Amino acid sequence: MQHEEAPLKQVYITNTSIFLPNEPVSNDDMELYLGYINDKPSKSKKIVLRNNGIQTRYYALNKEGKSTHTNAEMTALAVRNLFENDAEKLKEIELLSCGTSSPDQMMPSHGVMVHGWLPESNAIEVVSPSGVCCAGMHAFKYAYMAVKSGEVKEAVATGSERFSASLVANVFEEESQKLEALNENPYISFDKEFLRWMLSDGASAFLIKDTPNKNGLNLRVDWVEGVSYANEMDACMYMASEKQPDGTLKSYLDFPPEEIINKSLLSIKQDIALLSNNIVPLGGKKMKEIAEKRGIKVDDIDYFLPHISSEFFRPKIYELMKILGDEIPYERWFTNLTLKGNVGAASVYFMVHELFHSGRLKKGEKLLLLVPESARFSYMYAMLTVC
Repeated sequence: MQHEEAPLKQVYITNTSIFLPNEPVSNDDMELYLGYINDKPSKSKKIVLRNNGIQTRYYALNKEGKSTHTNAEMTALAVRNLFENDAEKLKEIELLSCGTSSPDQMMPSHGVMVHGWLPESNAIEVVSPSGVCCAGMHAFKYAYMAVKSGEVKEAVATGSERFSASLVANVFEEESQKLEALNENPYISFDKEFLRWMLSDGASAFLIKDTPNKNGLNLRVDWVEGVSYANEMDACMYMASEKQPDGTLKSYLDFPPEEIINKSLLSIKQDIALLSNNIVPLGGKKMKEIAEKRGIKVDDIDYFLPHISSEFFRPKIYELMKILGDEIPYERWFTNLTLKGNVGAASVYFMVHELFHSGRLKKGEKLLLLVPESARFSYMYAMLTVC
């Protein structure tokens, strides 16, 4: 006997939350938290900050450079904020899907560590998508698909980062001192120092269900799509490895222990030229395919939420979006990079959260999400409808 498949469910974001560690840190105070490499002020800091437009960010650090929260702890606090820390509501979670690029450890997974901070919850399925900025969207898509297929009725997806632990001065100190001893430029190379002035900490969460709130706001998830161009592109942002002349990465596991320290292999590095030349055009390539397939035009979009790592890319993305027939006017853009910083896998969650609780949204409006990831050029896109 053949069984009819159950129809796919509608999927809704019914609540969002955020957790930001400590107080916002201004541009002038960054090195009070991250420290001075070899006791010298940065040469590149002002240049990078002028281009990225970030004014404040958050660190899970105190001014002694000591950690105040783990990534898993911040994520669990964001989950608790979804339910106002109601233990009975935490028990209703059926799936926990946690994306990050900066887990506190390689094993166990980030997701199960978050689950460990939620002892009131039940024994449930937990997944931990890895990656960089797209990791949060991968976590979101897994939760979305689980609810849409009817596997679960209620899931929580998270995006979080604790980048600050890899940005503190002592990560770079040995390499800097070695260069000075060799009478070479003691300043750390730009590909390593660049991201010290870009990245921020924090966590955010979405409550995803198959039924909308009867009272209040919901965001119906219309679709979620992603793509990777790693088949044709070299790595652009990387950590715990060193880029070789042929573009391949040599793992930190293949270096002797002293070189891991001397070469600052545990720092995050960015190939700036590769980033600038490719991150926007490749993102537009897939967006054009989606627009043609789904018949999307500029007039269909009420809010555009692009995760941009730097204000430098804003005019480039503006021009790119002509692929929808015209530019998306800036008054329809919604970003919070300047005040929250680049929080990687959490950034798109931060934007959705702020807009969700802003009082601005009206039923029927549509939100287009765009998340690029420079690691090896991956992208995620989604459309949400206010209902």
